[in-house]
Amino acid sequence: MKYRFADCEIDLGAHVLRRAGDAVHVEPQVFDLLTVLAGAGGDLVGHDDLIARVWQGRIVSDATLAARISAARAAVGDDGKRQAVIRTVPRRGIQSGR
Repeated sequence: MKYRFADCEIDLGAHVLRRAGDAVHVEPQVFDLLTVLAGAGGDLVGHDDLIARVWQGRIVSDATLAARISAARAAVGDDGKRQAVIRTVPRRGIQSGR
């Protein structure tokens, strides 16, 4: 299965993220986070849902979650100011722009 958004493609079978056709190395948790967001089709994904799906319910600090979201943004060519691809909804969760 493949998800496409912005100029990115996530290939689940090959376990690879491509941006503008080039493979981008990401940590496994960042890949999983991007997969959850892409699979949500632009719907909001709550922090608790992210933790359940990416970390299988393990206790995760806010700093860890923020670091993985930041790494995901960097991987797709986004940043915390623009939030063109990954948008934070304060106290609710995050969503990917389709």
